[in-house]
Amino acid sequence: MTRRPEVTPVDDQTVATAPDVPRLELDPTVPPRRRRRRPRRAAARPLSELRVVALTNMVPPYKVAELERLAAEVGELQVWISTAMEADRRWEPDWGTLDVVPQRNLSVSLHRRHPGGYRELQVIHIPWDTLPRLWRIRPDVVISSELGARTLQVALYCALTSTPLVVGCGVTEAIEHGRGPLRRMLRRVLVPRADAMTVPGSSGARYLQRLGAAPDRLLFLPYSSFHPDRALPERPRAGDLRLLYIGQLIDRKGVLPFMQAIARWGRRHPGRSVELHLVGEGPVSARIDQIELPGNVRLRRSGHVPYRQVPEMYEHADISVLPSLGDEWGNAVSESLALGVPVLGSVYSQAVEMIVREGVNGWSFRPDDPASIDAALDRALAAGRPRLAQMRAAARASVRFLTPEFTAGQILAAVRLATRA
Repeated sequence: MTRRPEVTPVDDQTVATAPDVPRLELDPTVPPRRRRRRPRRAAARPLSELRVVALTNMVPPYKVAELERLAAEVGELQVWISTAMEADRRWEPDWGTLDVVPQRNLSVSLHRRHPGGYRELQVIHIPWDTLPRLWRIRPDVVISSELGARTLQVALYCALTSTPLVVGCGVTEAIEHGRGPLRRMLRRVLVPRADAMTVPGSSGARYLQRLGAAPDRLLFLPYSSFHPDRALPERPRAGDLRLLYIGQLIDRKGVLPFMQAIARWGRRHPGRSVELHLVGEGPVSARIDQIELPGNVRLRRSGHVPYRQVPEMYEHADISVLPSLGDEWGNAVSESLALGVPVLGSVYSQAVEMIVREGVNGWSFRPDDPASIDAALDRALAAGRPRLAQMRAAARASVRFLTPEFTAGQILAAVRLATRA
């Protein structure tokens, strides 16, 4: 039997009681849809008696503590995964005390040209044993991630058995722009059939709203990472400002346009200097080396860093950078803020959209607009040391709510909402 960890109890009132929690902002022009009530099993049973199955691609390290806390609050939690780890991730699988079940899965890799001008690798997982497994286990509630083949099978099972269905959707308007008609049709079928949906930001909520999601069934579920009480040791800061990027070196992350922007900044300000530290690996690495930087812009490079060592990378950083052309969340944002490092981030990251406040804990820009990047760089690099010290305190305060207890509480709220459908 899986050992349960000692955790702080959580409940489905977390949003109401946690201070300074962002709220989802929906599209007021979308007419609300009437949702037909459906009888659901487990409606009158307490959470502590429910058998829950959660289906997902993999369990990344920042989700383990959240799922352990969820497991401590329900009767039983099984996590079914399609792969131990995605091929483009260097994390070592570590599932803690979770009851993780690998599924029989078919993976299809596709390269997609996004209307935003970048190419991305998409891996589609088809866990083909989902239906027989569900019939054998007979869970009281099913949580399924994304809106593809996995959730199609789960939705069919839940419809036939009156089982409550929670769907977790890591979507944004920017990422989903230009999706094909077949995928849009499938999503229009699946979205109204979810009894509750979680989404990491307002952009994704608006996207789901237009596909037929009921606003009162959408819950904010950001990604938790480092514990927000953890802070970097205070040290005297002097000299040139240091910018830090941690993440994959792929087209979608927008590193190349940002490198060109910081080169322009250096030429506009020949009397000042700055350091940019890139931490990560990926296919655009060679193209980064080809960008000519002026002498007052110093570039440092580091390769892959194990997840547990990531906080050490922030110790000497003054500003964290996320120039992404599309991110369902953007862990670098919440990690930076939790460690007291202000963020210079793209509005196409939902973490920036939901948490970063201009001039308070960071700055935002449009990565597809060179003038917007230039203006944001000017604002960020004009901040003096006293101002950055104030922003470090504001950064930590802005994500104090973002704990594994909070996110587990949001999932519990979705489960309770689904059982009352």
